[in-house]
Amino acid sequence: MKASVFTGIDTLELVTLPLPAVDDDSILVRVRACAVCGSDIRIFHHGNDRVRPPQTLGHEIAGDVVRTGKNVTKFKESDRVAVGADVPCGECAFCEAGMGNNCPINYAMGYQFAGGFAEYVLLNRTAVSHGPVHILPGGMSYDEGALVEPLGCVLNAMELAPVKLSDTVVIIGAGPIGMMICDVAKKRGASKVILINRSSPRLAMAQKLGIADVYICSGDEDPIGRVLAETGLGADVIYTACPSPEAQSDAIKMAKNRARISFFGGLPKDRSVVPLDTNIIHYKELIITGAHGATPVHHGRAVDLIARGTVDMKKYITHKYPLDEIAEAFRTAENHDGLRVVVNP
Repeated sequence: MKASVFTGIDTLELVTLPLPAVDDDSILVRVRACAVCGSDIRIFHHGNDRVRPPQTLGHEIAGDVVRTGKNVTKFKESDRVAVGADVPCGECAFCEAGMGNNCPINYAMGYQFAGGFAEYVLLNRTAVSHGPVHILPGGMSYDEGALVEPLGCVLNAMELAPVKLSDTVVIIGAGPIGMMICDVAKKRGASKVILINRSSPRLAMAQKLGIADVYICSGDEDPIGRVLAETGLGADVIYTACPSPEAQSDAIKMAKNRARISFFGGLPKDRSVVPLDTNIIHYKELIITGAHGATPVHHGRAVDLIARGTVDMKKYITHKYPLDEIAEAFRTAENHDGLRVVVNP
């Protein structure tokens, strides 16, 4: 099979590999779509402790089951499936409590397990038994199936910092994930959704899609003052969907009393210590939570939302490339030339 292999910092090699062998408890999936995530780009440039080169990246996957082990009963050959990132071990205290994305082993597709930037991907016993693998309903495309994973992450964040009817919601960061948060917040009954971004081109893309009610370019105006002007008392829920320390600091200053704040976007390791005025948190009784990844339950719910048309993921797919052009796919995603970039091996 053809595969794009991460062999070291800033290096992807298109190689021919043996087809992975299926044992009694695993399945082999013919990859039809694998979307490029920001974490793939970070691994490409900076590496990751959980990724040992040579490794195939990619964790937003959809394809066809083509082989199954004799002990596998959950899936059969010809099933169309979506595969997410975080694979619970299924045995630790966190996994038993339904918090597989907090598993201390922290298995993931495209990290310890070979990912989807290849013609085929093997799902081992752990992934088959405990992982985010769900059958795609008829009529749902492989490209949409690849975007189940990021939508699942949005659902996890919204479970931890819920949007209630008539809430005013602020999202800082107008990337595809930030836009998805806007989308789901609207579906949950938010009365006003405010989208903030540092540069205007992304905001223009969001505005063209009608994602939010208010668009604020923080490079041109004070986002805190504008949010307070738009809301009066501040926002009920705020998500920082960007790798920005300033966004986290700003979030607590634009929050209403007892607001829910989600630090959704992770920060660079050398900028992760952020000065916060904790008196604001104290006196406003703010609720601040982190959010990372998703559980298999969130992944399954995301499949359902897309299949029912509740969330239209097709509008987020702006570029598609064959596996041979994965370097260009990475460049397009990194340059923010569009929204979600999908590779079709």
